[in-house]
Amino acid sequence: MEKIRLSKLMSAQGLCSRREADAYIEKGWVLVDGKPVTELGTRIFPDQKITLNRSAQEQQQSRLTILLNKPVGYVSGQAEDGYQPAITLVNAASHWEDDPHPLRFHPKQLFGMAPAGRLDIDSQGLLVFTQDGRIAKQLIGENSEVEKEYLVRVSGNMIDNGLKLLNHGLSLDGQKLKLAKVNWQNEDQLRFVLKEGKKRQIRRMCELVGLNVTGLKRVRIGKVRLGDLPPGKWRYLAEDEIF
Repeated sequence: MEKIRLSKLMSAQGLCSRREADAYIEKGWVLVDGKPVTELGTRIFPDQKITLNRSAQEQQQSRLTILLNKPVGYVSGQAEDGYQPAITLVNAASHWEDDPHPLRFHPKQLFGMAPAGRLDIDSQGLLVFTQDGRIAKQLIGENSEVEKEYLVRVSGNMIDNGLKLLNHGLSLDGQKLKLAKVNWQNEDQLRFVLKEGKKRQIRRMCELVGLNVTGLKRVRIGKVRLGDLPPGKWRYLAEDEIF
């Protein structure tokens, strides 16, 4: 059995991100088989037991995750082409008044907050910002299996086997797409459930079967739903909510 870098193993096990792992190791917050490890680059066997001490656990529990109903016209990440990043909508004035979370907003809460996934500028709906590397890995990690659900308004005439191809059989960028769940909601709206998120994936999928997307809204990520959250408003992820 070959030894693996401790920080890589911690990330693979979903304990934290690699960057967080290195920080915890430096502080002596990581235990391997019950003994603290403080040397960066330490390698261990995959079957050795890794635990985080109370300080690391408390720091993780204090990390916030925010859910935003992103309107059309905002980019998910860094500002581009004169468009505002969606994080600028996260402020005291736009905090959803019906958020049951007891925490009140403070600008310091935005420190280390990053989008866990993207939503195109001309799309709307559920966008996640988090300080928690575990959640980021769960949602956008290479092996993520978290479902994302979208309601998609379309125009045009779908080719004969279009619905079957949307569910499985299309390729983008030279790669076959993962199995999807796609069905008609009404005469001009499709429901998509995907486990991947290539750039403008749904729009490009629709084009391949003769459809044009006129509106796209993400309504669910994993077990977390957009629900009644109004456009441009945000709320905290509840302590008992998991993706």
